[in-house]
Amino acid sequence: MKPIILTLFSIIINAQTFAQNSAVEQELIALSKDKWQWMADKNIERLATLFHDESKFVHMSGTWKKDEELDIIKTGSIWYKKADVKDVAVELFDNTAIVWNRITLTAVVRGSDVVTEFTVTEVYKKQKKEWKMLALTFSSVRDTHTIKH
Repeated sequence: MKPIILTLFSIIINAQTFAQNSAVEQELIALSKDKWQWMADKNIERLATLFHDESKFVHMSGTWKKDEELDIIKTGSIWYKKADVKDVAVELFDNTAIVWNRITLTAVVRGSDVVTEFTVTEVYKKQKKEWKMLALTFSSVRDTHTIKH
C-alpha cells in the first residue's frame, strides 16, 4: 500500500510542478510578446522598467547597453515596426529564464524598410516579483530555421 501512496504523491507533486512551470512559461511568453509591442510603440517607459540596468543588446550592427537601446528606440534609428512571432520556446532555471523567439522582423533601420528572419534569444531574471531582461540577442537565420523544444 505504501508504494502506491508514494507513487500517487510523486505524480501529484510532479503535476503541480509542471503546472507551475507552464504558468511561468506562459507568463514569459506573454511578457516577450508585450515587449515586441512596446518596442513597436516606442514605449520607453515600459521598456525601461523591463530592461535590467546592466542589460546588453546584440544586434547585427553592434552591441550596446540599456540606455543606448532605449535611445535607439526613442529616436527611431531602429523602429521595430512589427515582430511576427513564428515560434517560441522557454527554459527555466530557478529564477532565470531563456526565451527563444523565431520572428520575421519588419523594421525601419536608418530610414530604410527591412524585413529580416531572426531567432531572438532573451534572458530574464526574476527579481522580487518582476522579470527583468538581462540580454537580448538577434541571430539572423533562414526562414526554415526551427527552434528545438
